[in-house]
Formats: sequence, structure tokens, C-alpha cells
Amino acid sequence: MAITEVERRRGQLAALSIAAVVIMVGVPLWWRTTETYRAWLPVSQINELANMQLQLSADVEVVFARGTVTPEQQKKVPLTQTQDEEHTVDENTALRYRYEIRYRTATIMEEDALDQPTAAEADLSLHTLSESPCGSLVVYVIPESSSLLPEDVDVYIGQRRTALLRIGAQMRVGRTLEQLLAHLEPRIKQVLQVMSFSHTDITAALSDRVRLSPGNKESIADSMRAFKSSPGYEITFSLLNPDPKSHRLNWDIEGAVQTYIQPLLTKLAPVANFSLDSQTLYYAVLGVNPRFDSSSSAYTLNSDSLAHVINPVEARLGSNAASSNPVLNFLLYVPDAHHSPLYIHDNKKQEVPSNAFHSPRWGGIMVYNVNGFYRPEAVLPVDININMAKVMGVFLAQLRLLLGVQSSTAPPGFLMAPCGSTGLADWELDRLMWSRSVENVATATTTITSLAQLLDQIGNIVINDNIAEQVSSAVISLQLAVAELEAGNLGFALQYSKEAIMASERAFFDPSLLHLLYFPDDQKFAIYIPLFLPMCVPILLSLLKIVSEVRQKRREKQAKKD
Repeated sequence: MAITEVERRRGQLAALSIAAVVIMVGVPLWWRTTETYRAWLPVSQINELANMQLQLSADVEVVFARGTVTPEQQKKVPLTQTQDEEHTVDENTALRYRYEIRYRTATIMEEDALDQPTAAEADLSLHTLSESPCGSLVVYVIPESSSLLPEDVDVYIGQRRTALLRIGAQMRVGRTLEQLLAHLEPRIKQVLQVMSFSHTDITAALSDRVRLSPGNKESIADSMRAFKSSPGYEITFSLLNPDPKSHRLNWDIEGAVQTYIQPLLTKLAPVANFSLDSQTLYYAVLGVNPRFDSSSSAYTLNSDSLAHVINPVEARLGSNAASSNPVLNFLLYVPDAHHSPLYIHDNKKQEVPSNAFHSPRWGGIMVYNVNGFYRPEAVLPVDININMAKVMGVFLAQLRLLLGVQSSTAPPGFLMAPCGSTGLADWELDRLMWSRSVENVATATTTITSLAQLLDQIGNIVINDNIAEQVSSAVISLQLAVAELEAGNLGFALQYSKEAIMASERAFFDPSLLHLLYFPDDQKFAIYIPLFLPMCVPILLSLLKIVSEVRQKRREKQAKKD
């Protein structure tokens, strides 16, 4: 009897020991080794970024030349004013534009620069004196008697960040400085709309985040034409020779790129990196058959058929599989002798002066006619040297449009200087940088908030340290970009916004996020039940037996007491 009791106690202690080891050691160890690793993410900061409150600040300096202000008015300058504009785009997006306008009188050296015979020379002289920071503007107010501007021009916008504004003589006589500034304010606002950011451009840059109003069709068309912001772009120039037996084409593409394209790309270096290549494709024909117009004795391509030209040609262009950057294609098509000359017609059946067209977010095609080289005494194939200045002038204009360099419509009384040899004015670069900075911030914010929502909804996704580091880096860069935009430091804002979008995309498209995405709970039960059930059933039955015996002993003791 005593031996049986000892064995029972020993069995109970063994069962309790095994249960204790399983509960205290086995279960935590199993839980630790099978849990989904999820590194910490700055969720609260990401939620704050979801409500975008952007402020764009621009520094504007208004300089009064000799003869524009009276001695009494000069006593009140220098003077600084701040103008704010607030716009609510949607319930989660609000924009504020702040202009820090400083008024002062011109220095002696600036007066000498304004005495130049032409506005272009004055613009160059003023730029030599001091270069305005990126994102800022300087407006020089000149008297009505100045010969810098033609009679019908009130505002001249140069190639740099400088504008000349003519003021009427009647505005400075018998007027206070406040009245003078109130008179200048509408014109200065127009200058800012042209040379700096405008609400239309900034709203179009938010197209990935907010739905654009259908009322502004021009801004929607411009935003759809240009490529989306990217850290880099691939530019490919292709020469299409459909009939090598008829003509032998020579094009100095390397020299033309260095002369016409490279200055523009060098100036756009803060926006993105560019790589260039070229190729010649033989026996490459268009996807449509041009129609012969007997009235002009020429072949024509109507606007309706242009959409069918790209796909057959694109199949032969090839692609750079090693790069994920967008590709801008520029094609020069030289028609064969049997379909020459070939002209492109617009919607109004009128001949396009450039004989070229562009496709949004793809590239451009130019038709280069060489029918004048086919003379009766010519020996085939005819050697033809392509006029690269004519070709690159068209491609340069298309490249500006595809990269988002919008040509602002000048208000009445404005005169705009040509962009010069670089193909891009300084203030045009600023406009593009403002738009790209806002677009990068909006895209990175959308990407990082979408990733946070995805990880919150699907608990099986592993969040490793690399992803957490990229997310944190994107959040920090976004915060810095927003702060720099608010401070008016355009160059730093663009750089931080580029870092934010690259870090957010690396985190969002990380392959490790898909490892446990398709590992539902029913599969877990199917794996672990056959493993743990045979072990747990005996332990559970032993524990139930022990509990039953304890309860039985308590009843017996209670019965004896009673």
C-alpha cells in the first residue's frame, strides 16, 4: 500500500515537472523561435506626414532705381513685407505660399549696370555683380524714361533670376510709399507667377496624391505630358533608315549632343542624372502607310494616324534592362525615295512647321525629308549629311516639355528673353525644382503611408532591420524636405525630397516583404497540431487526474470534519 502511494506521488511530480517545463520553457521558446520579426517603425511620425501641410517660401527683392522714388519715400526704405496665401487642396492637403519681399534702393554699381543700352546687357551686368540664390528673385524698378524697354513693354524677364519693371512717372509724384507699393503689388505678383512657383504648377505636382480639378485642363495636360519625377533618366537618339540602298545617312550625333543637349543636362544636374546613347536602325519603317496628296505632290501623315506609328517602331528600339529609369526616345525618321517628301499634318489638316510630334511620357519623332538630294544624275546610295542644328532644335524643345519645363504664357506687357545656349533659363530651373520637390514629397509620403497601412493590416509580413532603416530614413528626409521648403532653401529641399523618394521606394519594393505574405493561420495549425497534440494529450490527462485526486482528498477531509 505504501509503495503504491509513493509511485502515485512520483507520477504526479513527474507530470507536474513535465507540464512546468513545457509551459515555462517550451512554450516561450517555441513562441520566440516562430514569431514574425517586426522591427520598430515610426508610425506616429508617418501618420503626421499623412496630413500634408506644405509651406513654400520665396525671397523677393525689389530694388528701386534712381528716379523711381522721391526723397521722402527713400527715407522709409529698406523695408520688408511678408505676404501669405493659403489654399486647401483637399481634407488632408493644404498649401501655404509665403513671400518675403524686401524693398531697397539700388547701389551705385547696380545703377551703372542699369545704364546699359539694352535690357539683355543690363541683365548680364546685374548677374555679374551678384548671383541670386536658387529660388529667389530680384525685381528692379526702373523709371518710365528708361530706354531699356520698348514702349509697349512694362516688364522684362531675363535669363537669370532678374526682372525689370517699369513704373509710370505719375505714380511717384505726390504719392506715399505705401501707395507706391500697393500700385506695384499686382505687377510683382504677375512676375512671381511667371518666374517662381504658381498654384497651378504646385497642384499639378500633387496629382499622385489628390485628384485634379477638371476645370484646369491645361495643367492636367501638362502634368500628363511630362515624365514623373525620377532620380535618373535614359535618353536615346535613334536614326531610322528605312532604305539604306537609296541613301547613306551621316549624322554627327555625338557632336550635336555635346553642343545642344549637354548644356541643358548639365544645368538640370540638381534635378536628376542623365545617361545618353544613340543607335541607327536600318529597314525600320513606320507602322502606317502615308497618304499621297496630289495637290501638294507629297505624302502626309494625319494626326489620327500618329498614335499607330510608335508601337511598331518601339519593338525595334530595345531597352536597357540594367536600368529601371524612364527612357526618353527621340527618333529621326528619313523617309525612303518612294515616300518622300513626307509631311505631318495637325488636327486642322495644316502642315506642322517642325514636321515632328511628341508622345506624352514616351518621346518624340521627327521626319527629315531628303528628297532634294535625289537628282537625275545622282548615284545610289546618295550620301546625305543631316543638318543636326535643325534636328536638335526640335528635340531640345521636346525634351523640355517631356521633363516638365513648362513655357509660361507671358501676360500682356511682358517681354521674355530667350533661354540662351543652355536651353534653360535660371528661373525656369527654379520653377522645375519647386514642382519636383513638391512632387517628390507627395509621392514619398503616399508610398510610406501606404506601406505603413499594409504592414499594419497584414501581421505575417516580416519587417527586417533594413526596411525599418529605409522607412526611418525616408521619414527623416521628408521632414527635412518640408522644413527646407518652409525656409525657402530650394536646393536642399530638392535633395532631401530625392533621398526620401528613393528610400521609400526601396522599402516598399523590398523582396523580403513577400516572404510570409501567403502563410495563413490554417496552415500554421496544420503544421503544429500533429507535432504538439501527441505530446500534450498525456500531459493534459495527467494534470486532470491530479486535479481530480486533489478534489477527492478535499471532499474526504471535509466529510471527516463533519
